[in-house]
Amino acid sequence: QLQASGGGLVQSGDSLRLSCAASGRAFRDYPFAWFRQAPGKDREFVAGIKNGSRRVSDPARGRFTISGDNVKKTVHLQINNLRPEDTAVYYCATSSLRLPFGLIEDETRYDYWGRGTLVTVSS
Repeated sequence: QLQASGGGLVQSGDSLRLSCAASGRAFRDYPFAWFRQAPGKDREFVAGIKNGSRRVSDPARGRFTISGDNVKKTVHLQINNLRPEDTAVYYCATSSLRLPFGLIEDETRYDYWGRGTLVTVSS
């Protein structure tokens, strides 16, 4: 089970740290990723991590940082300098398979999803 938290209403330029706690799930050797879905748009990949290897999407690079805590089985997404276009529901996801790192952006490969946490950025 994945539990996402940390969203909220913030202003442009603020920072947020989203967290995703994985209970009852293996952590090491499995991919974890953050996706987001803005109003009226498709869900998109934001960042992923597996055993310390990280990938961040082009739109997120420079402001988004993903990290993992193997002991607490938690994945964090640090978002700095938030912009109104970052407004979205942010979902964390993992897979029951030890996916190759090259597939970490493919949302069809994930079969465990958290309920999402809403981030709203006002201008």
